[in-house]
Amino acid sequence: MAGKQQQQPPYLHLAELTASQFLDIWKHYDADGNGYIEGKELDSFFQELESARKGAGVESKNANFAEKMQEFMRKYDKNADGKIELSELAQILPTEENFLLCFRQHVGSSAEFMEAWRKYDTDRSGYIEANELKGFLSDLLEKANRPYDEPKLQEYTQTILRMFDLNGDGKLCLSEMSRLLPVQENFLLKFQEVKLNSEEFNAIFAFYDKDGSGFIDENELDGLLKDLYEKHKKEMSIHQLTSYRKSIMNLSDGGKLYCKELEIVLCSEPLL
Repeated sequence: MAGKQQQQPPYLHLAELTASQFLDIWKHYDADGNGYIEGKELDSFFQELESARKGAGVESKNANFAEKMQEFMRKYDKNADGKIELSELAQILPTEENFLLCFRQHVGSSAEFMEAWRKYDTDRSGYIEANELKGFLSDLLEKANRPYDEPKLQEYTQTILRMFDLNGDGKLCLSEMSRLLPVQENFLLKFQEVKLNSEEFNAIFAFYDKDGSGFIDENELDGLLKDLYEKHKKEMSIHQLTSYRKSIMNLSDGGKLYCKELEIVLCSEPLL
């Protein structure tokens, strides 16, 4: 059995996929980028799905491939137009990932995310209180210019609370909440591999805060990020650097990025 698992394809049948993996498969089969899988795309998708399911040890009740396609379409083609939309196919995903997938379609940019975060994380702790979450999500959706109604906002709020407040302490962490961002926008994920301990963080901040004012500006942050990536032998384009800098500066106070604010992004453990 263990040997069989090792031979499984990189993505299993859809019930075991993350939202990120799901999007990768979707983009592969929605070859013309029109937002649907249809025609030959749909045939290819079903064949890949069947192959992946067999690799995962999942057998369908119907042996006939055409019957399997019809069964699948009946279940997921809700509007019966013979095409599968992203939202229809996302229903296969586990509830948590399905929710993330839907929410990512409504989030604007990492800069907007951080701007909304700063408004609610008033003590710069890297957390917002659970009772502030609804306002945070409302702000985020408005910044992204996305329509929503009160029941939908309530659903988002309750789902996120279930997802992220695992220890029931009534606080939600920035690094966890950043999962709401589209993968390409999620600069916080990019920093996961270059997290600093408290000593390293204090040293690098002191190096760039040359006058000991307790804050650095945008240009100094630019240099800090470049050095950080070079130190860890990571590549970062000018576009990425500009995007990351802009996002992080949205945590700043009038262009002054204080130690406590940068710590939220770069430090693996909050400083005492």
